[in-house]
Amino acid sequence: KEIFLGNEKKGFKRATSSQRCVRAGGKHNDLENVGYTARHLTFFEMLGNFSFGDYFKKEAITYAWELLTEVYKIPEEKLLVTVYKEDKEAFNIWSKEINLPDEKIILIGDNKGSKYASDNFWMMGDTGPCGPCSEIFYDHGEDYFGGIPGSKDEDGDRFIEIWNLVFMQYNRDDQGKMNLLPKPSVDTGMGLERIAAVLQNVHSNYEIDLFRKLIAEIGKITNTKNLNHNSLKVIADHIRTSTYLIKDGVLPANEGRGYVLRRIIRRAIRHGYKLGCKTPFFNKLVPLVLQLMGDDKSLTKPKAKFIANEILLEEERFFVTIENGMSILDNAINEIKDKNTTLLDGVTAFKLHDTYGFPLDLTADICRENKIEVDTKSFEKSMKSQKTMARESGKFKKIKTLPYEGRDTEFLGHDEINSSSKILGIFKNEKEVKVIKKGDEAILILDKTPFYAESGGQIGDSGCIESSSAKFNVRDTIKIKKNVFGHIGVLESGSLTYHENIKVSIDEQRRNSIKRNHSVTHLLHKALRIVLGAHVEQKGSLVDDLKTRFDFSHTKSISNEEIHKIESIVNNEILFNQMTNTQMMSIEDAKKSGALMLFGEKYESEVRVLRIGNSIELCGGTHVKNTGDIGLFKIYSETGVASGVRRIEGTSGLNLINLLNEQEKILNKISKDLNINTSEIPSKVSSILSQIKDNEKIQSHLKSQLALNQTDEILSKTIKINDFVYLNEVIDNQGPNELRGMIDKLKQKLKTAVIILASVKDSNVTFAVGVTDNLTDKIDAGTIAKILGEKVGGKGGGRKNMAMAGGTNIKLVHEAFKLVQKNLNT
Repeated sequence: KEIFLGNEKKGFKRATSSQRCVRAGGKHNDLENVGYTARHLTFFEMLGNFSFGDYFKKEAITYAWELLTEVYKIPEEKLLVTVYKEDKEAFNIWSKEINLPDEKIILIGDNKGSKYASDNFWMMGDTGPCGPCSEIFYDHGEDYFGGIPGSKDEDGDRFIEIWNLVFMQYNRDDQGKMNLLPKPSVDTGMGLERIAAVLQNVHSNYEIDLFRKLIAEIGKITNTKNLNHNSLKVIADHIRTSTYLIKDGVLPANEGRGYVLRRIIRRAIRHGYKLGCKTPFFNKLVPLVLQLMGDDKSLTKPKAKFIANEILLEEERFFVTIENGMSILDNAINEIKDKNTTLLDGVTAFKLHDTYGFPLDLTADICRENKIEVDTKSFEKSMKSQKTMARESGKFKKIKTLPYEGRDTEFLGHDEINSSSKILGIFKNEKEVKVIKKGDEAILILDKTPFYAESGGQIGDSGCIESSSAKFNVRDTIKIKKNVFGHIGVLESGSLTYHENIKVSIDEQRRNSIKRNHSVTHLLHKALRIVLGAHVEQKGSLVDDLKTRFDFSHTKSISNEEIHKIESIVNNEILFNQMTNTQMMSIEDAKKSGALMLFGEKYESEVRVLRIGNSIELCGGTHVKNTGDIGLFKIYSETGVASGVRRIEGTSGLNLINLLNEQEKILNKISKDLNINTSEIPSKVSSILSQIKDNEKIQSHLKSQLALNQTDEILSKTIKINDFVYLNEVIDNQGPNELRGMIDKLKQKLKTAVIILASVKDSNVTFAVGVTDNLTDKIDAGTIAKILGEKVGGKGGGRKNMAMAGGTNIKLVHEAFKLVQKNLNT
């Protein structure tokens, strides 16, 4: 953009490129068409040539025509072009310079509802560089359906766009005015897969050599003989997309790029499921994709293993819920068809999304196959409602926006811990007042302050605000507006008034602890990327005076060995005692410096870049002057907080000393109680656990024997129903294994029977259901278990001859027995 505008200079005026692209959302969303048309892909490679204020329309058109007709030897009669209706210059070049017949030059006007809204006028966004474009199409012949560009049948697959020549000659301002660029440029794009189809003399992208081999392999894995099946094409496209997104550092997640990847993987899984694949299969295609794409063989094997493993994890997650989700959706679709309607309600679509992990476009994809639409408005309403509830429940020291319209607060806290300031605003109970008295809780806004306001994961400072006669204890500092800091606290003595001059000082010891933990967070982030891989991205953080809590993208728990490596890297950086450096610079210069930025985050034109140890990131927080000031770092917790997101908690400095002292006390207490040295604790604990395990086995065996002995006592309680006997009984304090063992013994004695045993323990009831094999053709234990589970507020299921159920409403156990008996009688 900046180059086209002339704001940025490069050492060259011409360039060519080959760029991997993904289209699966936003303005250019091809996802729903992929697999069903000859041309649409979510992943493709774009070939481009560029002129930065050098050659323009005549040369761009001439070069394109020369490459297609003379180098690629494509017959001229197979090509036609489109031109923006007002671009007379381009029309004349095609007509008079290239000598293309007028019927082969199709003029496209503003066909999207407003001026310049056209298929042949290209814009980066609402503002910025833009211009008319000329698209080159290949005619696949009369055997294929489709009309010329601009006709009602243009969406057919006969005429396929293979190259787009964009002539950047305007800069659109925020008023919509088109201003001529001082030096117009050229930006072109040719789809590699589409031109490959033309040169290989095939019609569809899915018929080129790469896809033929991939589809053949998918056919083998899914046991599908029809290699033209749309689902094979979907899977072939989606495995390329998934492989290269993960290769480039994207992992499945619930937001941003990660959610795009999750949607694509789950769409592929569903198409495999449709072909009969009920277990993970998608990950097996990764090595072939990398091989066909020509990746460096020395890198392929380890990379393939990593990518395949990430896909396998996502498959395993989705296969847990896909069957139940598909059952719900199939039932909903059948009900819609029975009612002769064509709309799936958004509440059901949201339930599938929220409970069973079905992305909306996956549900829409399945519905489309059944000529049904999804009510996206009610889906969005349900989504919005859930997000609102989540925000409300997750508020952290959130207050209403205060009605403050005064000056901004000048932040001094990077260099100062004290300041002389003036009160610009006083708010009590969210209303502006002129004075506060002893005991009043209030929020003070100052003209300048060393207090850091909570942002960027770092908590706000605490401290003291004083006048000659008053003392205000600050317990927290927050941002009221972007550059307005609110000091929250209580007036301990005296009174404070609007515009009063005051002395301000932060709690220096607390601030120093926060600085240590914040600085070490940056070193931790860098170490995670070194040890785990470049896919690690920050997903959230909390830095306070006691700890750092860091959430990041990673799909597996971190091993002890990896944690030790991470700690070692961080502590080495601390021991190097390097000086930290902060610098304000433009966002462009920050990118050039290699500063790590959060994907999807919006940044100002000028940003603060922090260099600490081996880390370079954007950060506005407070930090130590030298890495040695951190002291030491230790990770004390590693957990999963969401799908694909891990959390590390750790601490530094004096807090770490306190933590180690507490752990030492615990070890000394254990050592004293067991009368052993601390070094012997691990082996002693192993020995004790082994003894406990042995005792549990003995206890379980005795319990089973006792339970089996009870079977003789309850045999007399059977009821005759038709040609079999029915038995139900409550057995005290027995586990599932004991109940199953009792049922097996009762089956042997009763020969033809339906048996239900229940055990109540800790406010929960467990049912075991047994049906002798000679009855399973007409009585299903799994069905009985479902009835029992639903009756007691739980669920149940299992095989035809043995099933389990459970619930929490223990008062309804006997009613559940009666309900089953009633069903058996009928």
